[in-house]
Amino acid sequence: MSYITLNTEKLAQNYDFLNHLFDRHEIEWAIVAKLLCGNETFLKSLLSVADTDICDSRLSNLKKIKELSPETKTVYIKPPAKRLAASIVKYADVSFNSELETIKALSEEAFKQNKTHRIVIMIEMGELREGIMADSLPDFYAEVLKFPNIEVSGIGTNLKCLNGILPDREKLDRLVNYRRNTEKRFKKKIPYISAGSSVTIPLINKGNVPEGINHFRVGESLFFGTDVFNDNYIKGMHKDVFTLTAEVIEMIEKPMVPTGKVGKNLTGESPEYDDKDRGKTSVRAIVDLGVLDIDVNQVYPLTNGIEVLGASSDMMILNITHDKIDLKVGDELNFGVSYLAVLRAMNSDYVDKKVIDTVKVKKKSHRAEV
Repeated sequence: MSYITLNTEKLAQNYDFLNHLFDRHEIEWAIVAKLLCGNETFLKSLLSVADTDICDSRLSNLKKIKELSPETKTVYIKPPAKRLAASIVKYADVSFNSELETIKALSEEAFKQNKTHRIVIMIEMGELREGIMADSLPDFYAEVLKFPNIEVSGIGTNLKCLNGILPDREKLDRLVNYRRNTEKRFKKKIPYISAGSSVTIPLINKGNVPEGINHFRVGESLFFGTDVFNDNYIKGMHKDVFTLTAEVIEMIEKPMVPTGKVGKNLTGESPEYDDKDRGKTSVRAIVDLGVLDIDVNQVYPLTNGIEVLGASSDMMILNITHDKIDLKVGDELNFGVSYLAVLRAMNSDYVDKKVIDTVKVKKKSHRAEV
């Protein structure tokens, strides 16, 4: 059976790298853990090295975090469904919101549960995902203040995730002004502007993150060391926290071009082949995972001389391009993985989850909460 491995030591080193970066710039941050899909083994690994708020967009995942670590502060990072208000208040210390009717429902549930539920008001900044229009913020905020058991701990925005709109100094300055004007009008402090994410990290060292942007939500850069803004990697961070491993189940020399009439394959494609390869052969290996488990475009062999040709539902086909590769049936092959590849694998019950755990002491950052 194929499996995905999380290296706790490399995760801890990435965490420390980001922790030090944010400390130097007096920025609070929270970890976006939705990639782990609530997997208990991997969440325990994360909680063993991190001591900051945990964000997720799935309520069941936040519930699992609270079961494993009741003291960890949890943040629900998409506008909640009204019908989930009771559970949101129970399992999320903070939620991101853009609808007054939902905040009203959260207020009523917070009253019933004898809690104060904190919210971040999301503002639309060009990405056209969640968020109120900026010119409606004063009226929206005035209505929110009427709800008992609700506390506004910040304003925020989301960029890059849907339409690829990148953060820049002008957008971030506008958010700072929105908070300043709102605080002045209502004479009430708004502690945080949660406007940073993995894509915003490269702007920090360039001086393009204004002082008022004091909260980041980071997932991809923590787990993959990625410079999302420049589609690259951050120097000093590990990109191989995760490794995907699969077993070779067939190893046979075969023609390079299939024979017969070509129709559409499992994924709806009609593969094309180079005529110059007709009559030629190559050694092909099959490993025990397929499109049910991964996206073949999001994995890459860690052994030179092997290329991914494609996959069906349960098998991935590899071409052995170097004749000195010593590989046989029963051997395991390791693959590097992207964010989306890990997300797909984490959602597959057919891929085992394993941890390399050499970190035993939880690191303390003593961070404030959103």
